[in-house]
Amino acid sequence: MTSTARLFAFVLAVPLMLSVAAAEVPKFAKNATSFTLGNGLEVVVIPDHRAPIVTHMVWYKAGAADERPGESGIAHFLEHLMFKGTKDHPEGEFSKVVTSVGGNENAFTSDDVTAYHQDVAKQHLATMMAFEADRMANLVLDEAAVATEREVILEERSSRIDSDPRAQLGEAVRAALYQNSRYGIPTIGWAHEMAELDLDDALSWYNRYYTPNNAVLIVAGDVTEEEVRSLAEVTYGEVRRRFDPPPRDRAEEPEPLAARTVTLSDPQVTQPSMQRVYLAPSYASGEPGEGAALDILSEIVGGGTISRLYRNLVVDQAIAAAAGAFYQSGTLGDAMFGFYGVPRDDGTLAEVEAAIDAEIAALVANGVTEAEVAGAKRRLLAATIYAEDSASALARSLGMALTSGSTLAEAQAWPATIDAVTVDAVNAAARKYLEIRRSVTGYLVGDASQSPS
Repeated sequence: MTSTARLFAFVLAVPLMLSVAAAEVPKFAKNATSFTLGNGLEVVVIPDHRAPIVTHMVWYKAGAADERPGESGIAHFLEHLMFKGTKDHPEGEFSKVVTSVGGNENAFTSDDVTAYHQDVAKQHLATMMAFEADRMANLVLDEAAVATEREVILEERSSRIDSDPRAQLGEAVRAALYQNSRYGIPTIGWAHEMAELDLDDALSWYNRYYTPNNAVLIVAGDVTEEEVRSLAEVTYGEVRRRFDPPPRDRAEEPEPLAARTVTLSDPQVTQPSMQRVYLAPSYASGEPGEGAALDILSEIVGGGTISRLYRNLVVDQAIAAAAGAFYQSGTLGDAMFGFYGVPRDDGTLAEVEAAIDAEIAALVANGVTEAEVAGAKRRLLAATIYAEDSASALARSLGMALTSGSTLAEAQAWPATIDAVTVDAVNAAARKYLEIRRSVTGYLVGDASQSPS
């Protein structure tokens, strides 16, 4: 599954007879509009009047890759601390209100962004905006709150990463791939640095990045631009700009010189697996068209049960229980293009890896076909069409795009960008980026003797 397909909701199984002529390629979220408040807050409105509900999301252009050396985990830590309350609304009140009106809420942190969101009935939108604007400006923290939540994130790391060999291998592979970028540091942070985060770190991060001129507000659902503008002016519009955030530069990776391997052996592992990731450009860091070409390539080689890898390794050769590819395209800096395989019970990692090597070699030597590119386009374009059925999915998709270097117009034109990809462009991307020296191969085994390296 490609990350851009995930960005636009889902990769779906689509009948191959689906066809969209170039002149008829629809815009993504064609009804979305945007405006900017006087304090610099960008506002996007996605009208969808089928049901009286709304998704309300605030995206801050600040993630783990913006952290300074020695403070890994502060972006995610501040996400937790944002629920501690303000002078006017003590800890827990916001969440209680969301629950009392039958809504739901959550938040997440990634390499490049932190976001907060609620889904509620339309009549409660004004309340959500008032609460969220209040904590954008008036978060109250003290040493006790910071100390308590620091233990929470350390326990989260222990349960989600340190107790999960698969997650540990993922961290090790990323750390080996990214030699110069902070993308090699886990979003949740390194435990020894998380343990040192304090009140000053939290307030410094909040004041540097949680300012309206560094945020995007997205409201999707049963609203109009006029309604959202009116509410935004009297809530978010009252929040002053506290800081001009620093440039979001991402360190450029040096040209890789050697393939690397990482092996993690753990008795908990009952099913060995392998992955190989290649350093590749994202939509934001690559040359025009490269991201779209890599999305098409990922769909052809590993996007589901009709992909090359699944068909050849799982169905025809019957050596793998699972096999696929992925492209994590939605970053500001360089991204990952990867392959993975899980051997059947009677198979070996060496067999699976050899078969994946053969598929990659065939891609580079012989390229993809016109029919494969056309099929991948149909499936990816269909995914964007089906995404229109969910206002929440549209809000997430546009939020990710707008906080990773795209404009609204560019995000809306994504289907046309995909439709314009040529076979030559896909083959050029495969030859350029699927070089073994650009890769890190990770093996997850229960016993070191199972590793093919």
